Amino acid sequence: MQILIKPLVTEKIAEMNENGVYGFVVNKNANKIQIKQAIEAKYGVTVEKVNTVIMPAERKVKYTKTAILEGRTSAYKKAYVTVAEGDIIDVYENL
Repeated sequence: MQILIKPLVTEKIAEMNENGVYGFVVNKNANKIQIKQAIEAKYGVTVEKVNTVIMPAERKVKYTKTAILEGRTSAYKKAYVTVAEGDIIDVYENL
């Protein structure tokens, strides 16, 4: 099972990076301990804290000339990881 899917690269996360907090999209079945171990193994940092949130699916509607198309985005799980002071994760190296 792949724990880390991709790092989050947004303006909000970029501001949080200054305080040692990084965001990742993770597998929905992964728990905090597995996320911590995966990040420590991949990036070689010490993880102090992991906060997770499951983002709900969103309804999307697209209007065309002939029809109204409805669909949903899939739900996903985000992890906010706080690393030890002095540790840095370069999320841009493995995009």
